[in-house]
Amino acid sequence: MEKTAAPAIPRLVEDYLADARARGLSPSTLTQSYGYPLRNVLAPWCEANAITSLPELDNRALNRLSIELLDTGGKRGPLSKHSVHTYMRAINRFLAWAEAEGEGGGAKAQLPKLPKQLVDVLARDELERMEDAAKTERDKLIVRVLADTGIRVGELVNLRISDLLERDRNHFIRVRGKGSRERLVPLPRLYRRLLKYAEQGRPEDVNTDRIFIALRRRPGGDYAALTTSGVDQMIRNLAKTANIRKRVYPHLLRHSYATWALTGGMNPIQLAQILGHSSLAMIQNVYSHLSPSDAYNAMLKMLADD
Repeated sequence: MEKTAAPAIPRLVEDYLADARARGLSPSTLTQSYGYPLRNVLAPWCEANAITSLPELDNRALNRLSIELLDTGGKRGPLSKHSVHTYMRAINRFLAWAEAEGEGGGAKAQLPKLPKQLVDVLARDELERMEDAAKTERDKLIVRVLADTGIRVGELVNLRISDLLERDRNHFIRVRGKGSRERLVPLPRLYRRLLKYAEQGRPEDVNTDRIFIALRRRPGGDYAALTTSGVDQMIRNLAKTANIRKRVYPHLLRHSYATWALTGGMNPIQLAQILGHSSLAMIQNVYSHLSPSDAYNAMLKMLADD
């Protein structure tokens, strides 16, 4: 019986991306985090090196690819360890999928070792200075919601009035995260203030239920929903006005919230649920900057609550 030829790598790449989309990955995540390393890095390199099927893409070949990216890179020169780490990790996910599908392969790329980076955070007084610097209730609430919930800026701009929920006298916001996954994020202190703004603080003739909208009308007369780039610029400007020297951006408020929560003794599993992480890996990797004294203080707080 004639042996069936192994599928070409570009075809397998498209099958894998279709599978990832069917599992609910957003188009932007699919294109940037999954598609680019496979379509624009792996597939062209395999073609240039006459590698036409997965069985030929063994560990040695993957090592050559990684070294070439580090030493030569692309049109702009050698790539950083972080970029190569990101690309090779995406390739490993693809290879693991292909092996599970019975398409051969089984190789796994070595990931460049990355230097440990410390995550900067805001102090509570710096956050208060930013809120004080904001001239509108909308901007004050944006600062406070990002810092008190740890939600992503993309999740914030998509909040709707119907996402303000009360359950058994507890208050939450419903957040639509990555992969269209929904979660409830506690909002004990800001709920009534945010609800009042949503119902009374926006223009009376606004025709969207988005909580945060642009302050000026569009040429057609409607108010546009606030964009992530608009929030990013606003946060940077507030930090500058508040005379905060460090680089401040919306995701820094998320890092700050997570750090405050962990040092305050929050269970990492609960924190992962609030932040929308599917595992504890991100918590362990990103917030390893917490010191032994942080753990000691958290233990004291826990014992004091008994």
